[in-house]
Amino acid sequence: MKNRRLSLHDLALPGVIILGAILRFWHLDLKPLWMDEVITAIFSLGKNYNDLPLDVVFPLERVQELFTFQPGISCSQIAKNVATQSTHPPLFFCSMYSWLGWMAPLGSQWVEKLRSLPALFGVGAIAAIFGVNYIAFSRESGIIAAAIMAVSPFAVYLSQEARHYTMPMLLITLALLGLMQIQRDIFERESFGLASLGKAAPTRTRIRFWIWLLWAIINSIGLYVHYFFALAFIAEIATIVVLMYWGKTQIFNKRQIWLALIVSTSSVVISFIPWLVVTLSHIQRSETSWLPAPTHITPLYQTLISWILMVIALPVENQLLPIAVIYGFLMVIFAIWVGREIFKGLKLLWLERTTHLAILTLLSFTIFVLLQFFFIAYFLGKDITIVPRYHFVYYPSVCAIIAASLNKSTEIANTKFRRLDLSQKSIFIFLLFGLISCVFVVSNLAFQKPFQPEQVAQNMNLEPAVPLMLVVGYSHYQDVALGLSFAIALEQLRSQNPSGELKINNLADKSKGLNAAINSDSFAFLQKSPDLSNVWKKLSQMAAPATSKLNLWVVGSGMRKRDYPQHLELSGQTSCTIDPEHYYRIGVPYQLYRCENISKPKSFSPK
Repeated sequence: MKNRRLSLHDLALPGVIILGAILRFWHLDLKPLWMDEVITAIFSLGKNYNDLPLDVVFPLERVQELFTFQPGISCSQIAKNVATQSTHPPLFFCSMYSWLGWMAPLGSQWVEKLRSLPALFGVGAIAAIFGVNYIAFSRESGIIAAAIMAVSPFAVYLSQEARHYTMPMLLITLALLGLMQIQRDIFERESFGLASLGKAAPTRTRIRFWIWLLWAIINSIGLYVHYFFALAFIAEIATIVVLMYWGKTQIFNKRQIWLALIVSTSSVVISFIPWLVVTLSHIQRSETSWLPAPTHITPLYQTLISWILMVIALPVENQLLPIAVIYGFLMVIFAIWVGREIFKGLKLLWLERTTHLAILTLLSFTIFVLLQFFFIAYFLGKDITIVPRYHFVYYPSVCAIIAASLNKSTEIANTKFRRLDLSQKSIFIFLLFGLISCVFVVSNLAFQKPFQPEQVAQNMNLEPAVPLMLVVGYSHYQDVALGLSFAIALEQLRSQNPSGELKINNLADKSKGLNAAINSDSFAFLQKSPDLSNVWKKLSQMAAPATSKLNLWVVGSGMRKRDYPQHLELSGQTSCTIDPEHYYRIGVPYQLYRCENISKPKSFSPK
């Protein structure tokens, strides 16, 4: 029986990691690519926006050809593309390029392969968070932390994004692992001298150079992966300072520790100097100005919402109001119960001498990151708390705190209520709701993609037998990426066999007509500079498909309903009239025009 228990205990961590991997790779290609993921694809495939068909008409059926791997591109070339056409550090895109090159040819499963590396980083974070709690508390606490991250809907959502969130999250977890080891080295003294003299052997703080070196290397790499990693780096430094101040009477060789901190921090900062000028230019770009200014206490409750989503995510997006209210109420009740359980365990961890320092380290890191979030929101006027995915910066520490607190509650409850085993039921319920939430996430019922490309495609595909043209007005490259996400979803939908439409008489004729419509589909990106009139002017000069009818959809970021003219004309031969019943806005507006081929000009002109 003892050997059996030992065996099950040893298999717990591999089992948790396997479960986490299954959840992250399950339905990896189900959700549509959205704007940010398209940006990832462009740079990770070795391309840039100059390789895209801008200001020309392009066949919709060939949109997949734009997302093919471009061999022979160096990391320096990718870094140059990112520096001039994006607002991110280059290391993630270089890693993605190497990964996709290893998996080439990508074929029809290119979306799944694009998301596979972030999913793999997400699995790595599960193993890393085990190490954090193993060092800070116990092996059992480490396994619980790994299990919590494995079934966290927030972590699964990030892992299925073709973006640089799980890679920095893994590095932040590893940095926390180093921070925990540094904290233990500072306060766990080693004896030296001759104990045989009959006197108490003096003690000194251990300073292991290689741990500080690895910690610095991890932070240096992280800064080249995501700019928000700087918030974690600052919080780590501030946490070490707090620990030094809190335990100043217990630390003997303070000078060596301060020297190690200064050297490590300086080396990280120096390593980032080559990219510093690019960073300053990115801060001033228009692509970073989309975040709204905070209003009153909105950053506070938005942060609370993000905390809830870390542990439970039920279908509340785009649901009927009664369903959204019921699920939302359940999420709040569950979050209150979880908060109560965490608070009980956290209080015990804080009061216990053996765990006080570890919990102080994790809390300090979390609080310092949150203070920076609120500083950016209130003093810089950019409310980053509005975006749940940005809270990945401190999610590892929150996960570690939750696991340690629940584990502590388990120990106390087992002592008081050994027969009832209430606390283990609490952990089981916590993990069960997390697992259910993950099912909703991977099924596209929770954490749905911004701008909902699949819904936009369904709205635009209202008449499958009529040729379609998608026109996107763009001011910057993000508008182009957004338009491409719509084009990809639309092409996938239009290329499917509409079986429901074909189960009628004249099957062959109907199928032939649909194929003809699909082959006539096209899209175009038209620059809105110097103003919106440039779009209508270029549109009037464009050649329309040689069809009697055409559904023209115009997407215009920043446009209002009244900005769309009542009539448009394509190449003087196709007249288009606005359809007021088909105006939509999902993040950005898009309007339908019904076009007909005319043999001679009408009496109107574009307005």
